Amino acid sequence: MTTSSETPGTLKELIARGVRVIAVTIVDNAGIARAKAVPIGAFEGSLRWGVGLSPIFNVCTVADTFTKSPAVGGPTGDLRLRPDPSALRVCPEQGWATAPADQYTQDGEVFGCCQRSFARRMVEDARARGLELHVGWELEWFLGHETDGSFVPAHDGPGYGFSVLAELSSYAHELVECFVESGVHIGQLHPEYAPGQLEISLPHSDPVAAADLNVFARHTIRAVSIRNGMRASFAPVVMLERVGNGGHLHLSVLREGRNLLASGDGPHGMTDVGESFLAGVLAAIPALMAIGAPSVASYLRLQPSMWAGAYACWGRENREAAMRFVTGMNGSQQAAANCEVKCFDQSANPYLVIGAVIAAGLDGVDRALTLPPEVTDDPAALSARDLEALGAHRLPASLDLSISALERSETIRSAMGAMLFDAVLAVRRSELETFSDADPETVLVAHRWRY
Repeated sequence: MTTSSETPGTLKELIARGVRVIAVTIVDNAGIARAKAVPIGAFEGSLRWGVGLSPIFNVCTVADTFTKSPAVGGPTGDLRLRPDPSALRVCPEQGWATAPADQYTQDGEVFGCCQRSFARRMVEDARARGLELHVGWELEWFLGHETDGSFVPAHDGPGYGFSVLAELSSYAHELVECFVESGVHIGQLHPEYAPGQLEISLPHSDPVAAADLNVFARHTIRAVSIRNGMRASFAPVVMLERVGNGGHLHLSVLREGRNLLASGDGPHGMTDVGESFLAGVLAAIPALMAIGAPSVASYLRLQPSMWAGAYACWGRENREAAMRFVTGMNGSQQAAANCEVKCFDQSANPYLVIGAVIAAGLDGVDRALTLPPEVTDDPAALSARDLEALGAHRLPASLDLSISALERSETIRSAMGAMLFDAVLAVRRSELETFSDADPETVLVAHRWRY
């Protein structure tokens, strides 16, 4: 964290840029970004003493109801949200900036449910093994508005159509400009497959910084969309019978600057350690679904042959596998080789995703796991016998099955610690109960504008 001696200079720079209010943010276990705002004159004090918040928000659901876990629940207690000024960014809204926060107790200890601290702890565990993770996200969203309860898309396609960019050129230009002004140089921006759908690629970085950027990027897209008379939805599904929004996680594993997913003797150039890391993630995918695809709505998206990665398998450039291995062009592998986890979506808390994926990967390294055979076709087109021979299987098709897999994961339970793990499970179970009798349309509408 930036020292207090550096803070006055930071504040002077922000004031000069017209900033008067700073939103201090966390992401709860339901995947909802929440904020408390402080005037800029109170920001330096918030760095030392934090901003108050009830612990119960760690067991808040997507429906804004509260559940409870063995350690969290009820109206008593207080947290202190301490913003990280090194991660502060100026928002698209005039006069605003934002900074992600870590959660502390009033005794000054890291709170056991702090998701950002969990991610950082897993990064440090990897570093202790000599491993460095680079992480980036692809974010998909639907742009449009709602009329009489129905979503009206801002464009009718075609997917990746140049004509769509003509329709949305002013919006797209403003969006890119806002990212550049905030110091974010996105990799790509393009129309996606469904009507109204767009996608950006965020730059790779340190995992915690990548999660911070995920939260900021979605806020920027929302703000620019509203300014253009539209809304942006990052929900897993926005229209029934259409492809949904993914939150594709890209990761590389390095040691002393060398990409362990390239220049080795394993599959497609993986080193032994790189392969073991990916094998650990793949082995844990059913449990990870309760972290990376954690909402009831996630399973409306996670359908075979819908570009969602609905099968626990891997393959080079296989966009129907849960894990797509990317090598890049010949000669670029050392810089380009990475793994894309396609089955995750944006109802997930990105800090929980980072922490849980690293924990699973490190478990794979510790156990020297190897990958099963590669799947080179759409797994939905394979017979049950062929899938079994490849060690592939359908991912959990509903949240209750993902919850059961998570409950059995000692790796994720141990990595999170009891307080955070129990709170995550409590939120998942509560949301499952809330929507137990809901039809798909009701689930869709309830989640459409929450993310």
